[in-house]
Amino acid sequence: MVQIPFEASTRYPDSDGKPMAENTLQYQWIVRLVENLKRMLAGQNAFVAGDLLWYPVQAQPGETPLAQAPDAMVVIGRPDHCRGSYKQWDEENIAPQVVFEIISPSNSAAEMTAKQAFYIEHGVLELYFYNPQSETFWGLVRGTVDDKLEPVMPLNMPWVSPLLQIRFELFEDGLAVFYPDGEPFKTLAEFAQERDRLAAKLRELGINPDDL
Repeated sequence: MVQIPFEASTRYPDSDGKPMAENTLQYQWIVRLVENLKRMLAGQNAFVAGDLLWYPVQAQPGETPLAQAPDAMVVIGRPDHCRGSYKQWDEENIAPQVVFEIISPSNSAAEMTAKQAFYIEHGVLELYFYNPQSETFWGLVRGTVDDKLEPVMPLNMPWVSPLLQIRFELFEDGLAVFYPDGEPFKTLAEFAQERDRLAAKLRELGINPDDL
C-alpha cells in the first residue's frame, strides 16, 4: 500500500514519486500490457492505465489517503479519457476489475503480499503477478461461489481471464499473453512493423497513408 503524504493543497497527488519501472525489461512488459489492452478494448466503455494512482476511498480530514498504483489496470464501465489519478468515488465507485504487477528485483515478498491484500480488500476481481527475471507467474481470481479466490498457478495454465478472455501461457522463454482470438500481444516494435507493412500495402494500391 502506498502511503501518500497528507497536504491540504495536494490531498490526492497524481504521483507517488516513484519511477514507473526499475529496469527496461519491467518497463517493456508494462507498456506491452497497457498498449495491447487499450487496443483490445478500444471503442468500448473501458479504461486502461499503467502506473496510475488509484484511490479507492476518500480520506477523512487529516487522514492519509490510501492508494496503490498497479503496473496496469483495467476498469470496465468507465470511459477512456485522461486522468491524473483514479479517484474511485468520482468514477461511480467502480473499482478496477483487473490489475497486473510486473515484479522488479527490489520488490519483496512482503510487499507483494501487501499489494494482494489491498487489491482483494478493495474489490479487484482478477490480479496477476509476473516476474520476468525468474519467469514466474501467478494470480488470484475471485470466483462466483462464495466469493472465494481461485489461485492461478503453472499447474492450471494455460489460463484464460474470465473477464477479459485473454490467455496466459508459460513457455521456456517466459510468459506469453494472447488476445481472445489467439493473436499474441505485441511489443511496440511489432506494432511499428505492422504499421509499416500496412503503409506499404496502401502505397502499392496508390494510396498515400499520410493523406488518411
